[in-house]
Amino acid sequence: MTFPTIDPIIFSLGPLHVRWYGLMYVLGFAACYFLVQKQIEKFSYKELEPHFENLNLVLIISVVIGGRLGYVFFYNFSYYMAHPLEIPATWTGGMSFHGATIGCLVGGFLFTKIKKLDFWTCADFYVVTIPIGLGLGRIGNFINGELFGRTSDVSWAMVFPGGGPLARHPSQLYEAFLEGFLLFTFLWILKEKPWSAKKYWPHGCMLSLFLIGYGILRMFVELFREPDTQIGFIFGLMTMGQLLSLLMIVGGTLLWWIRIKQAQLRSSN
Repeated sequence: MTFPTIDPIIFSLGPLHVRWYGLMYVLGFAACYFLVQKQIEKFSYKELEPHFENLNLVLIISVVIGGRLGYVFFYNFSYYMAHPLEIPATWTGGMSFHGATIGCLVGGFLFTKIKKLDFWTCADFYVVTIPIGLGLGRIGNFINGELFGRTSDVSWAMVFPGGGPLARHPSQLYEAFLEGFLLFTFLWILKEKPWSAKKYWPHGCMLSLFLIGYGILRMFVELFREPDTQIGFIFGLMTMGQLLSLLMIVGGTLLWWIRIKQAQLRSSN
């Protein structure tokens, strides 16, 4: 298939360029804002209402900082150590979702502790909306023709402008569907389902399920995605994305076990 040529720039106003990729981030944040607000109203979590706007701001900043530092340390450490002044240059590209996740968790944890809010409740409200931004972001990657897949002879393989003459998997679209639409649908439906005796899931379970679900889906999609050229395969077996996703699965599984056990202990007392 022919890669659809889409100008990454939607329109320009003098030196200001409005890009599809940036628009996807804005739409993702807007969807998160709207859906979290709806959950706060539904579950009457009034303690969060006066801090909602500030928490959103903290999380956005945490995502950007964490995503950038994650890329620096996980994917291109030697380069940025040699060029440290380029670390803040996010406009040149280079963001890591795993780093953004760490940044978001750290920023959210510190904010909720300072404001005396329940971290697990807030985390569950936000985490079920994150796949929307993930899916939109991968569509932005596709439009940019970046993060393309490995070479393939499947009928829907595409020749990407920066991927050489061979056709490749449109792995960005695989990720948009799996990590975006499918994961969002799974979490959004599951959060409404009782887990035991018509009780809602213990706070923190949606976070753990997100970590596990994303980790599994990302590890699968990495089988079709071209490894980062500056890293290649780790130990000759897996990509950096798979290694970080494996750690997410382990962490999510441990968190699930802890939160369920704590809930069962409270029920028995």
